[in-house]
Amino acid sequence: MKSLKTERLSIRRIVEDDWKSIKEIWIDFNTSVLSQYDQPHNTDDEDVRQRIAKWAANSGIEHMFFAICLGDTVIGYSVFNIREDGHEIGYCFHSAYHGKGYAKESHVALFDYMRKLGIKKLTAGTAVNNTPSVALLKALGFELIETEKVSFYKDADGRDIMFDGGVFELAL
Repeated sequence: MKSLKTERLSIRRIVEDDWKSIKEIWIDFNTSVLSQYDQPHNTDDEDVRQRIAKWAANSGIEHMFFAICLGDTVIGYSVFNIREDGHEIGYCFHSAYHGKGYAKESHVALFDYMRKLGIKKLTAGTAVNNTPSVALLKALGFELIETEKVSFYKDADGRDIMFDGGVFELAL
């Protein structure tokens, strides 16, 4: 895939040089109240550089990493990792671009691309309380199939801080 074009966006495979843009997205995300529902993102330059280099080098059919761009600016990314019977999707957009339809627009194009690759099913996980992400998944046609207790953080006494995670599914 060279790149996908939508009305406003271009979508391409992540490249090593995207690390600074991804770092900015993670710094922004780490300041969000929604970050409590996700694994923490290390924003150390060397860690981000190595992780994005790994994403760029390992992007095939089993693991796909896409940069979502508005002009020359990487405003978000989407990842697809193979699971037993489909792919699991993850995504993150810089908050400056939330609420403008970019996530939905880019994922409609990516899902069409996934269909062309023969991928039949996508799954996604997000906190039930992450209403923007839940709304996006539902707008894209995902259905909530189950909930589970999830924890990424511990309290001051070392106990897990639990929340309800939703497991969503989409047949392509």
